[in-house]
Amino acid sequence: MPDWLRDAAMMETPLSASTMGFRLVVASAFGVVVSVLYRLSHGRLARDSRTLMGTLVLLTILLAMVTMVIGESVARAFGLVGALSIVRFRTVVEDTRDTAFVIFAVVVGMAIGTGLLLVAAIGTPIVGVAALAASARLRRAIQPGAPGAGSLYSLTVRLGAGHSAESVGAFLRPRARTSRLAGVSTARQGASLDLTYAVELASEDEGPALVLAMNSVAGVQGVDLQRGTPPS
Repeated sequence: MPDWLRDAAMMETPLSASTMGFRLVVASAFGVVVSVLYRLSHGRLARDSRTLMGTLVLLTILLAMVTMVIGESVARAFGLVGALSIVRFRTVVEDTRDTAFVIFAVVVGMAIGTGLLLVAAIGTPIVGVAALAASARLRRAIQPGAPGAGSLYSLTVRLGAGHSAESVGAFLRPRARTSRLAGVSTARQGASLDLTYAVELASEDEGPALVLAMNSVAGVQGVDLQRGTPPS
């Protein structure tokens, strides 16, 4: 046996093999719980939930391993920071709740790796209940036709040159729950302006009436109403 392998095998570890195995099994179980909570809280709103669900499980296990490797050694901690600093992540996180669940998995993995199982056991259901409650409130807010929730639309108004956009805003304010100018662009070689508004109507039935009424505003040459919010 090479000297370096024999020395590595004879190194004293603060944890027994059974303890390390137990913590890793517990970390994998909690990782599954975290991923299930992620799926339940996001539902159909998650674009690629399966990929992140698997990542959350692996992240929980890996952080438990990293925590056991570091132990109480400051030198190991700095060494791991230097080694992990070469990793570059290029995936854009579109939903901030995804970041919260990644931090959730990191904290659970660290707690299990240090043997603080009670922290993970108590914190996981509390965070899960909070995430499910926040998700339910969000779904009620964006669900079309839900009680108390409006319908979100993107309204594009083509306005002739020489007319003020304030007239369009003044027309929208009393007829929409909320209205916000999201974009302005020129049309017909500068002879017209396309004003894009993010509007919220009380119901879907108000859409056709709003389009018809908008045509009566001075200078309006065309109106386009689409479901959804305009790109920011």
